[in-house]
Amino acid sequence: MSIKSTGESLLLKDLTIYTEEEVIYDGFLFIEQGSIQSYGKIADWKEEKENVQTISFPKGSKLIPGMIDIHIHGAKDADAMDGSKDGLGTIARILPYEGTTSFLATTMTQGQEEIEAALESIASYMKTDNSPGKAEMLGIHLEGPFINEKRAGAQPLNAIKTADIELFKKWNALACDHIRLVTLAPEKENGLELAAYLKENGIVASMGHTDAVYEEVVDAINAGVNHVTHLYNGMRGFHHRDPGTAGGALLHDELTTEMIVDGVHIHPEIVKLTFKQKGKDKIILITDSMRAKWLEDGISSLGGQKVIVKDGKALLESGALAGSTLKMNDALTNMMAFTGCSLEDVIIMGSYNPARQIGVLDKKGSIKTGKDADLVVLNANNEVVLTICKGIIATKSGGAL
Repeated sequence: MSIKSTGESLLLKDLTIYTEEEVIYDGFLFIEQGSIQSYGKIADWKEEKENVQTISFPKGSKLIPGMIDIHIHGAKDADAMDGSKDGLGTIARILPYEGTTSFLATTMTQGQEEIEAALESIASYMKTDNSPGKAEMLGIHLEGPFINEKRAGAQPLNAIKTADIELFKKWNALACDHIRLVTLAPEKENGLELAAYLKENGIVASMGHTDAVYEEVVDAINAGVNHVTHLYNGMRGFHHRDPGTAGGALLHDELTTEMIVDGVHIHPEIVKLTFKQKGKDKIILITDSMRAKWLEDGISSLGGQKVIVKDGKALLESGALAGSTLKMNDALTNMMAFTGCSLEDVIIMGSYNPARQIGVLDKKGSIKTGKDADLVVLNANNEVVLTICKGIIATKSGGAL
């Protein structure tokens, strides 16, 4: 089951379609030249084109916008820090199997040479290999190295750097201006200055791996920070006499919060509490997944550190959490199970909000005429059946990995 990138049309029908404006039952959606051309009730479909490939789906099938993972390091034994275009291609090809149609390649705290090699590799990939039919790389999430050693987590301590605007300018030039989001500790030296620079240049400044007290959170917001990296993890926690970074994130609507909803990084009841406080419009579902995702349990690595994966849980030898093996479709179903929220709600958190936050909502993040045909078909149990990336079928149920 496949279509060419040009010259073909695709009709999906007999679906419940979750569009930006409404939910359409017994619907159709028509794709041409990689974009959404029209949708509505199947009874209103009028075929005016020749050579339209038509796919009908069983009762209970749903069509949702493709999910966007703005914090993912790797999958299937590939990592954004490998400096390998082949590895980036591996990630892009595997992600549609979990309903992810676009992503930010996420770096981590490493030596300057390693970071620069990764940035150049990603920029090269985006120039020559970002083709339809696999998850589209939308840019780079620079996680570190401008972080607080007290909250480093799995980020290597010896590679942490003081925030440096000139160094960041060099890195973004190497990345061909593709850095869209930066995780930093605003309370550290030059942190507020870098946050302000990022805001001025249309790049998302995010608090993460930070020991900021509440007052420093407020200072960060005033400087331009509007995002929180993997809420609760790698930050000063919430206490009734010390709101900390987490308390500030919960209190301030200016901050959109990433969440790893795997039941490991955040307790399900805290996920539920956070949803009640922040609401669907201020949460972004991420995986923070590493190369061990889509592999069997065993020994893996992260930033040169040994990682032990057992029952899908990834730990450093020290016992610290080392990223996740979470798949995006599981984040979606976990969020509904933990909070009782609706499919419409998780579409906002997994598709619309990340597109809005990184400035691609004109093309991504929802089902709307004129947008890229980044689409996922779910069955009645919300399992991924088929994924389309810019109009090209990337995966289908039962396909070989």
